[in-house]
Amino acid sequence: QVQLVESGGGLVQPGGSLRLSCAASGNIFSINAMGWYRQAPGKERELVARISSGGSTNYADSVKGRFTISTNNAKSTVYLQMDSLKPEDTAVYYCNAHDIVVLYGLGRSSIPDYWGQGTQVTVSS
Repeated sequence: QVQLVESGGGLVQPGGSLRLSCAASGNIFSINAMGWYRQAPGKERELVARISSGGSTNYADSVKGRFTISTNNAKSTVYLQMDSLKPEDTAVYYCNAHDIVVLYGLGRSSIPDYWGQGTQVTVSS
């Protein structure tokens, strides 16, 4: 019923840039917030950046000033512009949709969290 399709990962040199995209589709009535998380080998998944339906944002301290999260006008696609990339940014990046209301016929249902399949970002020379 809900799909999150990610794109934009890849290999980049230190100091370079990448832009991740995540498109949400399905019988979605509303999404409270969308965000990006990442998980490096041997580490726990961590929040990178998040944007609410109202447009407020929050970032991990490690990416502030380098990464920018945004959405399209319909708020169905979330972007993560990553600049000045560092080797420690290497991880699998996951798109997250939080507090989703989906439509089922005449009814509605809530999904607390939904995840994309992940996209690899590798920063290396």
